[in-house]
Amino acid sequence: MALTLKKVKGSLDRMFDKNMQDLVRGIRNHKESESRYIAGCVEEIKSELKQDNAAIKANAVNKLIYLQMLGYDISWAAFNIIEVMSSPKFTFKRIGYFAASQSFHSETDVLMLTTNMIRKDLGSQTMYDTGVALSGLSCFITPDLARDLVNDILALMSSTRPYIRKRAVLISYKIFLAYPDALRPAFPRLKEKLEDPDQGVQSAAVNVICELARKNPKNYLSLAPIFFKLMTTSTNNWVLIKIIKLFGALTPLEPRLGKKLIEPLTNLIHSTSAMSLLYECINTVIQGMTDHSSSIQLCVQKLRILIEDADQNLKYLGLLAMSRILKSHPKAVQSHKDLILQCLDDKDESIRLRALDLLFGMVSKKNLMEIVKKLMVHVNKAEGSQYRDELLTKIIEICSQQNYQYITNFEWYVTVLVELTRTEGATRHGSLISSQILDVAIRVKTIRPFAAKQMAVLLENSHVIASQLQRNGMQEVLYAAAYVCGEFAQFIESPSSLLNAMLSHRVVSLPAHIQAIYIQNSMKLFASAVTQAEEDEDHEKVEELLKLVMGKLPAFVQSGDLEVQERASCILSMMKYASKAQGKGSKVAGDFNDLFKGELNPVAPKAQKKVPVPEGLDLDAWINDPPSSSEDDVPTTFNYKLKDNVDDFYSTKKEKMKELSPEERKKMREQRIQEQASNPNYLSSSKMANGYQEPGDDTGDLPPVTDIDISIPLHVPGMTSSDKYLRQEQDRRRRRQEERKKRRDEKERKKDKKGRKGRKKGRQVVEESPDEDIEPVHAVDIVQEEMPEGAVQTDSEDDTKKEDIYKALDIDLESPLTAQDKLPTPTHRVAKESPQKGDEEPEEKKKKRKKKEKKKKEKKTRHHHHHEKHEHPQESLLLVDEGEEPTVAASNGDDVTTPVTSQDKVNGHQDAPKEKDKEDLDFWLSPGSGTTGATAAVNGDGDAPSPKQDTPEESPAKQHRHKKKKKHEKSSKHKKHRKEREKSPEKAETGKEKTEERPSTPPLPAMTRFVDLGENEHIGIKYETRVISMQEKQIMVALVFQNNVDKQLKSIEFNVLDTLNTRLIRAPGSTSHDPVKIPFILLPSSGNEAQLLFSVVSLNMPQRLRGTVTYILKDEEGSSQHKLDFKLYLPCSAYLLTAPCNSERFTHLLSSGEVSEKSSIRVNAPDLKFSHALQKICFYLKFSVVERVDDSASLYAATIQQHHVCLLIKAVPNGISVDGKSTDSSLLSNILDEVKEIFK
Repeated sequence: MALTLKKVKGSLDRMFDKNMQDLVRGIRNHKESESRYIAGCVEEIKSELKQDNAAIKANAVNKLIYLQMLGYDISWAAFNIIEVMSSPKFTFKRIGYFAASQSFHSETDVLMLTTNMIRKDLGSQTMYDTGVALSGLSCFITPDLARDLVNDILALMSSTRPYIRKRAVLISYKIFLAYPDALRPAFPRLKEKLEDPDQGVQSAAVNVICELARKNPKNYLSLAPIFFKLMTTSTNNWVLIKIIKLFGALTPLEPRLGKKLIEPLTNLIHSTSAMSLLYECINTVIQGMTDHSSSIQLCVQKLRILIEDADQNLKYLGLLAMSRILKSHPKAVQSHKDLILQCLDDKDESIRLRALDLLFGMVSKKNLMEIVKKLMVHVNKAEGSQYRDELLTKIIEICSQQNYQYITNFEWYVTVLVELTRTEGATRHGSLISSQILDVAIRVKTIRPFAAKQMAVLLENSHVIASQLQRNGMQEVLYAAAYVCGEFAQFIESPSSLLNAMLSHRVVSLPAHIQAIYIQNSMKLFASAVTQAEEDEDHEKVEELLKLVMGKLPAFVQSGDLEVQERASCILSMMKYASKAQGKGSKVAGDFNDLFKGELNPVAPKAQKKVPVPEGLDLDAWINDPPSSSEDDVPTTFNYKLKDNVDDFYSTKKEKMKELSPEERKKMREQRIQEQASNPNYLSSSKMANGYQEPGDDTGDLPPVTDIDISIPLHVPGMTSSDKYLRQEQDRRRRRQEERKKRRDEKERKKDKKGRKGRKKGRQVVEESPDEDIEPVHAVDIVQEEMPEGAVQTDSEDDTKKEDIYKALDIDLESPLTAQDKLPTPTHRVAKESPQKGDEEPEEKKKKRKKKEKKKKEKKTRHHHHHEKHEHPQESLLLVDEGEEPTVAASNGDDVTTPVTSQDKVNGHQDAPKEKDKEDLDFWLSPGSGTTGATAAVNGDGDAPSPKQDTPEESPAKQHRHKKKKKHEKSSKHKKHRKEREKSPEKAETGKEKTEERPSTPPLPAMTRFVDLGENEHIGIKYETRVISMQEKQIMVALVFQNNVDKQLKSIEFNVLDTLNTRLIRAPGSTSHDPVKIPFILLPSSGNEAQLLFSVVSLNMPQRLRGTVTYILKDEEGSSQHKLDFKLYLPCSAYLLTAPCNSERFTHLLSSGEVSEKSSIRVNAPDLKFSHALQKICFYLKFSVVERVDDSASLYAATIQQHHVCLLIKAVPNGISVDGKSTDSSLLSNILDEVKEIFK
């Protein structure tokens, strides 16, 4: 009764509790007092969490989730969230895990309480409980949780439900990040999921491995064959994108991989309509296949289509990929310069900036002036300071890249820099242009006269363009102009006029650092002018210059900047000294020239860092003794006063200022004016403006000059235009081309009797005209930057690297697992009992017991080795039991087994799996390897393939059970073999020696299934048949088209005449007479592969189909259509599928009567080796080896419609005999006929 009342009371409470909808509604209704309302709701939630009803707790936690999303802290409810997570009801459990995923983190204290609860949910029979636990765990996983739950998650990868397998695979990525030690032991299980029958699980495995390989690609190179198979069979675009991204990271590590990927990637580029997949294919080709010029050309053509698209996203991606191609194939991109320049007019600023980056790499000596001219036009039209600044930066970077490599006329470049100073609109790159003018003038000696003259014109007319320079932020250019004119004053034609302009009263309005450089370089100009005057013995000119400088400098002495004051005062004192010396008749030019004697060379930016530290110098040691820490030497009175003064000086307390009335302020202003008027040392602005005139300045009577703000740049006389040099360069190149043409015509006339070869070569030279042939206008001697003596020639700097969470996942996954790689298993702690004194084992007994155990092991080892060697020689290549010595197959193709000693195990036998994976990868990447699994199985060894090679890779658990079963089957025969070994030990040794002395068999040459379909002078076609898994009435025909001429083949169409049994699958809506268009163009001397599908009805007879391939040959004269007739032969082996089959199943199949039809043939081939015959049958007819004993082997294959074919091959004198059984007599007869054709 009490329990019933309690339930009724809980139901009534839930009726009046607020749910999350009420909470949201209340928050919206209390906008003015939201925090107060939420505080009240939190108190209600706390009271609800204290109740025993699970529904009330779940409702409270649900409201807490919403409050947490608003930014409120709910960490205080962590334990209550765990209570809701442990609820047996799924709706409550889901709320708890959702709250945990939102609020839990690695520092949450109560996470240690969730381990067993999560393990229980992972093992639940309800997949939804398992799924919600996996989803929540991925959000708050910690290293401890990952270590404790990794075994449970790996077990879920083998679940029968694809939903669970997919989620378990996805969370394994978070497990590896939190607990990297789990990657090695868990990787085989993850690798199996790549071949999972469910597409979702397979896609999840691809995502996880691709994310792991994104940071450490070299560890996953051995998976390339598996991913290649997925790439060629999957139809999921997102899976293909992930795989292609992975191949993009792997191709730089393995160059042979690019050759393997070129055909499927080219097919995808031609056929796919998904732009995302197309972009990733192009990106992968760019990263690892730069040697395939035809593929790069194809990528550039596709990228042009993307750039011309109206979608701004596609246009941006096209420009981004084009910039990557530019690094390896600049000529392929330079042909699309017109398209890149069009992008500069795009409305999207990001596209314009990306086009600018492309132009940076497209520059050459030919097109530099043209590109810069177009960029300068865009500078004047640019809207927005950011884009304008970027344009200015790119112009300078384009011209100055690689030590001014592409500039042939530096006068043009100086003119461009001067024109950039008059750019309309504010910019922040005035200092950049200034540094470029200085760099060019200092480093290029031949340009100094021109640069000095241009800078002089700029300084003399600075008052005209001053307002414009101030408005667009280009005043810094005056700094460079003043320095160039002063440093190279010998090239100035009229130094006196320039000196007057540099010391004009208008200069006072410029920034202080520019005034300082004006004063400093006016001294250099004065020295140059005085030297010239003294050489001409013009003493009046010297006096005039002295009066000019001495009259101008007092204005700068009164400057408010200390640097300007100091420089002006020093130079003024020197002028007074020179004036006195001049009055005495002495020459002063030599003294002034000594001040600026020598030439300043540029210094490398990192010169200071590269100065080597002398031996014996410790930069961290004290030069003098460190100061004493005692205070006895300092008087106490001084300390006291100093402390008071410091406290008063740095005191933050401010006295409150008394506000003055208007009458008091007026009275103070009148007193200040009276003091200024009576002070003789005070210079008022009115005196400076009206009553004072600088000596030598004729502008005193002129009206004041006002700044004119005009939008059109003023034409400054004396300044040249960059268009002038562009026209001169075009004329110069045109004249050079005409001269070359004349010389070529003369050579052709002389060599008419020798044929056309000379004319062709001469024509090629004119057409190519490389950049190296374009000579500069004048000789350029670039001064290199100075470095200190003994500097270390390296640009490397110590960069602090951030910690990378993926660094711990850089693990070698190919080496065999060791004892340290085992996953931790949760076990109960067992207390160790201390041994009793009387239970201690004597030393002698210990030694005897160890000797007995050693003898038993040796005896067991010999027994197992003999048993494996003589009873089952073929199994010794596959299995190694405990205690037996493993054997290694010989590489020469014979059945030789060599025992491996224990020392061999230590020295390197443990690396066998790693070496095998490497050999498999090398074989797959070899040019002669096929694309099917049977090819790799047969050609992988010189010996016959074993069952293990033909079967898919087994999991470690299955391999362990397989070994255990084999060991149990052999245990019943141990006694018999022991007796045989004791009776005839010599026989075994003799047999061993004979086996080892068998001559080696030379390996077979590379084999291929491609057959010639047809060929003419233009095109050649080969084909290969392939089966499609899970398709019982379809096969694939892979066609390889090869262009045999140096012309382009396009519009290729393939057509066959259908039969009642075999039909070509065409596009929807097509008739049986319509051809199939091949989706690519054959470039000159290139090849490509196309894949076509055929539908079949009956498989027991071979088919012959007549067909035609039509194509258009495009050359300089035009286009012409051609055709090639062929006969397509589809043998019965085209429908065979390489299917694994063990010996038990094979025996059951033969004894069950299912394969009742049988036939036999004999092949006469005296020189044929049995191992070679076996390899050829397995390769060409797609059979797998079931079992091989000496010179006999059992083979098995099945058709796509599940017809079984069993063969027994035996070596007979002068050939082999083949006995076959099948479910269809016609099929078996045709297969045996094909066996005969192989050995003809």
